[in-house]
Amino acid sequence: MSDKHAVLEANEAFYAAFRNRDVAGMEKIWAVTAPVCCIHPGWTPLIGRKLVIESWATILSNPSAPQISCSDMNVFLHGGSALVVCQEILPQAQLLASNWFVHENDLWRLVHHHAGPSPQPVVASTSPQDGGTVH
Repeated sequence: MSDKHAVLEANEAFYAAFRNRDVAGMEKIWAVTAPVCCIHPGWTPLIGRKLVIESWATILSNPSAPQISCSDMNVFLHGGSALVVCQEILPQAQLLASNWFVHENDLWRLVHHHAGPSPQPVVASTSPQDGGTVH
């Protein structure tokens, strides 16, 4: 399996744990020996595995936590690191996210997740009603 494919699988495991509210799965995807950090939308940075995992346990135990999917994934590989930049699709919003992975104990493990607001996508029209330009 290529590194790019393995990173995409690790990224999907992260979002699957989120969707399934799987705390054990979420714990498994985060690095154990490398330093970790997570920035949830509107939160201050959480530094250290203990704080990051506790935050996910809180989020995943909330029955009203939104369902989320990931799209438009771009993978950037560099040595033992990989960055995935993607869109997070929620029922009422869209976020941009960056997920940084490191190769740890022969697995790609998450060391940093950051999600924040995304500009609203612009839908092009083939026949503008005002006769102006298409955006």
